[in-house]
This record gives sequence, C-alpha cells and structure tokens, in this order.
Amino acid sequence: MDDKTGLAARIAAVADKRATVRHDGDRASVILDVTGLDIEARDALEAAVRAAALAGPEVSDVRIALTSERVGRTLIAVASGKGGVGKSTVAANLAIALATAGRKVGLVDADIYGPSQPTLMGVEGSKPQAREKTRIPVATPSGVPILSMGQLVAPGQAIAWRGPMAASALGQLIEGDWGPADTLVVDMPPGTGDVQLTMIQKYKPAGAVIVSTPQDLALIDARRAIDLFGKAGVPVIGVVENMAGYACPHCGEVSDPFGQGGAEAAARELGVPFLGRVPLAIAIRAASDAGTPPAAGNGPEGAAFGEIAGKVKDWLEAR
Repeated sequence: MDDKTGLAARIAAVADKRATVRHDGDRASVILDVTGLDIEARDALEAAVRAAALAGPEVSDVRIALTSERVGRTLIAVASGKGGVGKSTVAANLAIALATAGRKVGLVDADIYGPSQPTLMGVEGSKPQAREKTRIPVATPSGVPILSMGQLVAPGQAIAWRGPMAASALGQLIEGDWGPADTLVVDMPPGTGDVQLTMIQKYKPAGAVIVSTPQDLALIDARRAIDLFGKAGVPVIGVVENMAGYACPHCGEVSDPFGQGGAEAAARELGVPFLGRVPLAIAIRAASDAGTPPAAGNGPEGAAFGEIAGKVKDWLEAR
C-alpha cells in the first residue's frame, strides 16, 4: 500500500464517504461534507479526520474545508396581535412538544424588543458563539437549541432600533447555523409591524399559529394577525386559546377570568382551525419562570401543549 492509499484509507475509516482527499508533498487537503451534523458532531469529525491524516509519516500539514448542503427548513410563526397573551410561553412549549413528537426543532426568539426565550428555556445569560460570522444556536436543557436577541445584549438593556436594524437582527437569528434542524419555531413580536413583514416576505413561513386569550380585546387583535398572514399568503395552522379557565388549587372550582371559548368561536367564524386551550395555571407560570417549560416534563400541565403540537405536526405532514 503506497502512502497516498494509506492516507485515504485512514481518513475513510473515520469519515466514510464524507471526505475527499488530495495529497501534495507532505500536505493533505481534505474537503469534508458535514451536512446534517450538529456543531459538536462536525467538530468531532473534523478532529478525527485531522488526527487520522497526521497518523502517518507522509503528512505533516492538514488543511480541512467544511462544506454543507443547505437544509430546507420549515418555519412556523407563532404570533399574536397584541402582547400579554402568553405567546412566548406557547412558542417555547410548542417547540419542545414538536421535538418530543419527532421533529428536529430549533427555536428563534424574534421578539426583538422583548426577548424572553432565554429565561423560558433555562439558558438566561448564555451567549451564542459564531462560526464565520454565523451565529451558533445555544443548547438548552430540553434539547431544543435557541437563538435570541436576549443573548446578544446586556441584561435589562432596552433595544431601541428602527425597523431596518430589527429586520437585520431577525435575519441573523433565522440564518444561524441550525445544523440538522428541519423545523424552526419562530416566536414573533406582537403586532403587525416591520419585523413581521420582513419575516413573511423574506422567509415565508410554512404556516402561522395564532395565540389569543378568550377576551374580546385580545380577539380583535388576533383577527388582525390572521388577516396579515392571510393577505401575505401564509396559511394559518390554527388558533390557540391561552389562559383559558382557572382551577382553584383549594376547592377545584373552575372560573374564567378572561372569558370562555372566545378564541374557538373566532376561529370558527374566520374559517381557521382551533388547535386547543391552555389553562391559566400557577404551575405553568412557575415552571416558565424557572426555565423548565411544562412540555419538557411528564406533568399534566404539559398535556395541552402536547395535543396542540400533535395537530401542528399532522398539519405539517399533510401539506
């Protein structure tokens, strides 16, 4: 076996068909296909290829170029017409529940002016690294990686940006190095402004999930959000009614401080699917504040999110 054959064999043993090798003098040049690998896996493979190349006497210098085919990703926008309806909590738990159901999911916190996903996902204070000016999502305890503007600015710092700057920031998040993720759940800012329009026009979500409380004021704004996506040709996957019913922890009696069934009625009126209700529960609030979303556990609070995610998954697979 000559030196070149030995070099190729050593690299093939660790990289199989992912590597193309050239040998010139004492230098080995390797083109390494890392399509579908996450950051840890690609770094490990690159290190293994380098070690294999240097294991023989014929090579003293190794140059490795990483290549990757662009992965087609499905974007799901989680939106609301107004703030304060629990949209971010729904987005975080939907992402986790979809991952539990078998999708490879990433979570984009596109709420530029009020990012909360680092807290919800238990990685507050984390900072994403970058590779060749591309942001690398931060791993979370639930297994769903995230990118958020909250990871790029100092805690408590106000983000006072005009539309173009906010739209540019959104691009950095969505175009991050998401590795094998096939689905990105995008936590949108409330309203129907510049960030929403950039998201719709440039990145064209596969569909939108609209979050509302049952009260009339929230439903008025939810209708505006539905109208925005409809005019842009983005299908509305369905409506989630959040904070729907409060069960007293002492007597068990259920009350409806925000009303009952309004979001379901609005969905029926507008001809869009109703995905389900999430109760107004102290346990959901406490888990969210602690960075342990209910969908990541086995408690009853996560069941509603699992059912909603099941319907979203069915919609994705049927389209």
